[in-house]
Amino acid sequence: MDRRTFLGGSLALSATTFAGTLPELPLKFGHRQANMGVHPGEEVFALARRIRGLSGVELQVMWKGQDLTQRETALQYKRGANRWAVEVPSLAGIWKPGESVYDRPIAERAIAGSVRAAEWIGASVILVALYKKNCPDMQDEKSYAPLVSLFQKMGEQARGSGVVLGLETSLAPADDRKLIHLIAHSSVKTYFDATNVETDHPGQAIAGIGILGADIVQCHLKNENPRLDQKPAKVDWAVACRRLQQVGFRGWHVFETRHADTEACVRDTEANIAFVRRTLSSNSPAAF
Repeated sequence: MDRRTFLGGSLALSATTFAGTLPELPLKFGHRQANMGVHPGEEVFALARRIRGLSGVELQVMWKGQDLTQRETALQYKRGANRWAVEVPSLAGIWKPGESVYDRPIAERAIAGSVRAAEWIGASVILVALYKKNCPDMQDEKSYAPLVSLFQKMGEQARGSGVVLGLETSLAPADDRKLIHLIAHSSVKTYFDATNVETDHPGQAIAGIGILGADIVQCHLKNENPRLDQKPAKVDWAVACRRLQQVGFRGWHVFETRHADTEACVRDTEANIAFVRRTLSSNSPAAF
């Protein structure tokens, strides 16, 4: 029995066993490894464990000499996460410097290696960054057609491992939706970053949540300041969090905030978690 068959059977059993009795899904909070102020290794899980309300870390595939496509390195992280009782909901940073998604052999190798790493570690989402030169022009079929073909193929491998590829692009939300719907694969979705959208396409972040809706598999939360409720801010995070809830988003909220040091990471992240909980509890008491 492969991972996909097991996961499907488990979900069906849960739905049959607990039909009509399941509570609201809990809010899930993670933090990007590269922004937590620690070196590669198990220390990141020890730090995450100190942060009240944080239950996950988004690991970097390629980072400061770290390479999770190496099986033993991935398994070391898996053992570390287990020791500290911290989840790894997602992987990011799949590209080596200078790699292009338009170089088909390189792109397939990078994505396939990340899918294997996700399966070894137990992550469910892989952030695939498509910025600038790696971002397609959705008005030019010659630009976007190769990526549609690529992700249709790699989506099959991801599905076989129980993984979703989350594309984080420089596109406007409407073009993101067009790309995802052209790929038309259940294991290829959007990884949404409201601050990036607002930076590249002012005024479109909140509306973009409604445009993408169920196509959002995971989201990054960040601000110009370490705390989401501080000014200046490109995004009104109270509005953004409520809008995510309204469109049915129940995935991981992953903080990509920067901090002065590890102690600040603890303080800032606890404050951000409290802010999101407070915001959503006023919108829906069942959000906890």
